[in-house]
Amino acid sequence: MKVLIEELYTRGHNVTVLRASNSWYIKEDSPFYTSITVNNSGGIGEELLDVFTEQILVIRREKLSFWNHLTLSSEVGRTFEEMHRNQLVLMGKIFEDKDLMASLQTAKYDLVLTDPAFGGGFFLAHRLGLPLVLNVRWTMHGEAHYEIAPSPLSYVPVPGVKLTDKMTFGQRIWNDADIWLMRNDFTFEFPRPTMPNIVYMGGFQCKPAKPLPADLDKFVTSSGDHGLIIMSLGTLFSHLPQDITEEIAAAFARLPQKVIWRHAGPRPVNIGNNTLLVDWLPQNDLLGHPQTKVFITHGGTNGIQEAIYHGVPIVGLPIVFDQPDNLSRMKVRGTAKLVDIAELDRTMFLQALEEVMYNSSYRENMQRLSKLHHDQPMKPLDRAIFWIEFVMRNKGASHLRTQSFR
Repeated sequence: MKVLIEELYTRGHNVTVLRASNSWYIKEDSPFYTSITVNNSGGIGEELLDVFTEQILVIRREKLSFWNHLTLSSEVGRTFEEMHRNQLVLMGKIFEDKDLMASLQTAKYDLVLTDPAFGGGFFLAHRLGLPLVLNVRWTMHGEAHYEIAPSPLSYVPVPGVKLTDKMTFGQRIWNDADIWLMRNDFTFEFPRPTMPNIVYMGGFQCKPAKPLPADLDKFVTSSGDHGLIIMSLGTLFSHLPQDITEEIAAAFARLPQKVIWRHAGPRPVNIGNNTLLVDWLPQNDLLGHPQTKVFITHGGTNGIQEAIYHGVPIVGLPIVFDQPDNLSRMKVRGTAKLVDIAELDRTMFLQALEEVMYNSSYRENMQRLSKLHHDQPMKPLDRAIFWIEFVMRNKGASHLRTQSFR
């Protein structure tokens, strides 16, 4: 969303961001937008996400009895319930604030741009009578296409089962917006039916690499012919259990490559001299560096798209949500090796890294996807902004929506 907001600002639009007071992800002050902050004591904080991640890893790693598995799964469900309840409380505060709602009505906005994960933006657009544009990959009901486009089970795999578009008969059995801006494209997604109000903008946040900060550039350059490995599990999953962290560190220490690892938590005892721990890293710029050999990722959509853009093969450590399905799409294209984080040890992890680095087919396949991604008549970000502005100019896009969605 940040990329879209900044580009809209660059093109002369006034953007207002409605946020909760305890939001840790959306900052109150920005040169690119005006913020309206709603006082809120609940919300989806980092602590709640840490609890959720810990619950998921326990379910996957521990040999639980049926009843213990059921109990922990119920706790995960209650965590989700708390997330939704907090969102409902926040929306209630917004709608009950007469002054706020009056100011939103009189501001004469052109549209609402939102991520549909928790639905608040839907309600606000409906209440204000504004056109709605979604920045979407998944909704809480699953893969976003399921909400709007035909999804034949014979070749469109259901979410969460890590299938591809080639399925046996048994596997097949498993299986209100004006514009939907889908954060994927067909270098990543399987071929499938679509709809005229679905706009694919996969890789919209990607851009050519900029020069690295001096300290990082010195470290990367020191890798020489061996090259560089980047590891980042994103903002939400950077804090792993200590035993997993130690196994990862031990594997890195046995490699001749240099490693830059976005890491939160205690420093691993097994850390090697070749590994640099950082709180944050310029991921796009590092992926675009010619000495980068492998990208270790949890499988978030943005990270995968950046790897495709720069042609860097992947070692995947999927944890939850869309990550297993995202990485399965990369695996079937021959661009990624997946490691089960629940069973990870240093030997397994080292073997996966060496396979991706020294089997040239992984890089060749990713370079082919990169070439396909770049061979477009219009950049994804330009396409996304065009359709946002289209909705603004025409007060919606009802002619692109089926009768059932009007």
